[in-house]
Amino acid sequence: MLVKYWMSTDVVTLTPDRSMMKASKLMKDKNISRLPIVDESGTLVGIVSDRDIKDASPSKATTLDMHELYYLLSDIKLKDIMTKNPMTISAEDTVEKAAVIMLENDFGGLPVVDENKKLVGIITDTDVFRVMTEITGVYHGGIQVCLRIPTASGSLLPVLEALRDNDARVMSILTQNVDENTPEKAIFIRLRDMEKPHYKRVKAALEKDFNVQYWVTDSVHPVV
Repeated sequence: MLVKYWMSTDVVTLTPDRSMMKASKLMKDKNISRLPIVDESGTLVGIVSDRDIKDASPSKATTLDMHELYYLLSDIKLKDIMTKNPMTISAEDTVEKAAVIMLENDFGGLPVVDENKKLVGIITDTDVFRVMTEITGVYHGGIQVCLRIPTASGSLLPVLEALRDNDARVMSILTQNVDENTPEKAIFIRLRDMEKPHYKRVKAALEKDFNVQYWVTDSVHPVV
């Protein structure tokens, strides 16, 4: 799953000389929480988040009047508050790598740049959630079964054969990554919806031969 297939390419940006007030209004109007800052050539030079703007704004307890406050805010430039040389990712990197960087650094998004540091997109935590929902197929409902199987090579094959023999249609399979010395691992298989007699037959077949942890029927549908 490469970043280039999931990132947003229509990125809202500003230049370092624009005011903090402009950035604040733009983020509110566009309902976004971060703005990549680029120079005249489109090269990424920084990033500003709603948290940066909040930290740089005067306290509500300020004694400044409205005109003084407006002047102060309009005088603050993005170059004064932006994070310079922010962490980035390449369009050819994986979404999983982007997720790790965001998770470990408590980021809500990462600018995507090319080899010349030109901004080509942005990937956010929302995009990562979208990957999860689309890859698993949960929007189409289905039944998730969790099993514990040996970590030995080929241990998934008997499960798939049992599903095939009982005419169960697989939507997605996720496998827990464990240390090679761990004797068992969890697998999560999403099956297409089926009639109750068919479901009971599949359930009985798997529970007879495998260590089934749970069955869950999802009725999730896209929000229009």
